[in-house]
Amino acid sequence: MSMLTNLDLIRRVPMFAHLTSDQGEALVAGVIKKRYKRGEFIVEQGRQTNALYIILNGRARVLMTDSKSREVILATLRPGDYLGEMSLIDGAEHSASASAEIVTDVLILGRENFLQCLVENTTMAMAVMRGLVQRLRSADRKIGSLALTGVFTRVADVLLESAEPSTGETRLIREKVSRQDIAKMVGASREMVSRVMKDLEEQGFIETLPNGSLLVRERRAVPR
Repeated sequence: MSMLTNLDLIRRVPMFAHLTSDQGEALVAGVIKKRYKRGEFIVEQGRQTNALYIILNGRARVLMTDSKSREVILATLRPGDYLGEMSLIDGAEHSASASAEIVTDVLILGRENFLQCLVENTTMAMAVMRGLVQRLRSADRKIGSLALTGVFTRVADVLLESAEPSTGETRLIREKVSRQDIAKMVGASREMVSRVMKDLEEQGFIETLPNGSLLVRERRAVPR
């Protein structure tokens, strides 16, 4: 099997799928590939890197830290996702950090090449705009959830969002999600999350499978 080139890898990212051949070649000229070890920062909050980071494989978490070193997990990024575009557009420092949860390969694109592609390709510009809108909507939902719902509902929502898409009434979370991580996602203590998880399990909303995966059921699918 032949080795995939950077152009092949770029073409796999939806944002770059509609670039012309010349635009693709010009873009690849400014791209480098880098591997991050588990726990290594891809970008750091408060710093400026002037680059777009595209996840090729692996997984990264986006988190924000306050002056007392308290963390909140904002999102999990998977292959095809990207980060750093806001700092590229407004020139400001990164508002959050992103670290590799497992060994993660990333394509890094410099600011000049990125902005040139935006100017020359309206389809790519629209893709970036859609991505920004999706993140704004997600932030709005999180703010509303923190203000208007209880911990029980927030934990249930996180589990459903973390599960693989399904057309049925049950979903699967293959990757182990720690109580501490969920606590950082919902703004609650680990102890409170543990109590909620126990309640969810007793009520049949979640079930831990022998292989460690977690089965999540919609409310209407819970056995009576």
